[in-house]
Amino acid sequence: MPAVEETDPDGVDFGWVMQVTFVATILVGSPVVVLASVGQPLPTWTSRALFAVRVGAVVWFLTAAGTYLYARYRR
Repeated sequence: MPAVEETDPDGVDFGWVMQVTFVATILVGSPVVVLASVGQPLPTWTSRALFAVRVGAVVWFLTAAGTYLYARYRR
């Protein structure tokens, strides 16, 4: 009987893509949000949070797309 933790994914390993996207988005996204916020008027916590969500969504999408394309290319 094969071990439970072993997989043989066909094509791209989406678990790996999701994990790498999560970590890379935090590592890359935090400085990007900080740099993008310089010079922006963000007087309230609500405006700061909405700004971080808007910029973070773009960073997440680009990171996810890049990670997927990398995994597909390396496969």
